[in-house]
Amino acid sequence: MRSPRRRAREFALQGLYQWQMTGASAAAIRRDLAELEGYAAADEAFLKAELSGVIGEAEGLQSLIEPLADRKWGEVSPVEKAILLMGAWEIAHAPEMPYRVSINEAIELAKRFGGTDGHKYVNGILDRVALALRPDEVAAGRTAERKPRQAAKPRARPAAPKKAEA
Repeated sequence: MRSPRRRAREFALQGLYQWQMTGASAAAIRRDLAELEGYAAADEAFLKAELSGVIGEAEGLQSLIEPLADRKWGEVSPVEKAILLMGAWEIAHAPEMPYRVSINEAIELAKRFGGTDGHKYVNGILDRVALALRPDEVAAGRTAERKPRQAAKPRARPAAPKKAEA
C-alpha cells in the first residue's frame, strides 16, 4: 500500500502530464483528478500545493533544470519533465523534507511511469538541483556517508581443547 503522499505525487504526475498536453489550469486539473479512483487516499493538501506550485513556477524550474541536463528540454519526455519539475519544486520549496526523500520519490515515479533508465536521468539531474539549492544539506550528507565505521570489538576466541595425554 502506498502512502498518501506517494499517491499525491502519482496524481500530481498525471495532472502535470495533462497540463503539458492541454494547458489546463491547476484548478481544472484537480477537479479532473478528484474523479479518479483512489483520489481519496492521496494527501490532498500536498497534491494541491505541488500541482499549483509546479505549474505556477514551471518556467523558473525549467530554467534551473535545463543547464544541468545533457539534452535539450524539448527532447525530454513529458513524463520525465513532469517528474523533474516536481522534484525540483520539492527541493526548492519543501525544506522540511530531506532532499533525498524528494529524489527517491522522483526515482520511484520514473521507474514506474517513465522510460527505460529514465530514473537514472532523473536521479542525476535532481542530485545537481539539490547541490545547487541545498549545498549545506548535500555536503552534510556526503560527510556523514564518509565517516568510517567503528571497528567491532574483537571477540574472545574460545580456548582450543586440550589434547588428552596418552
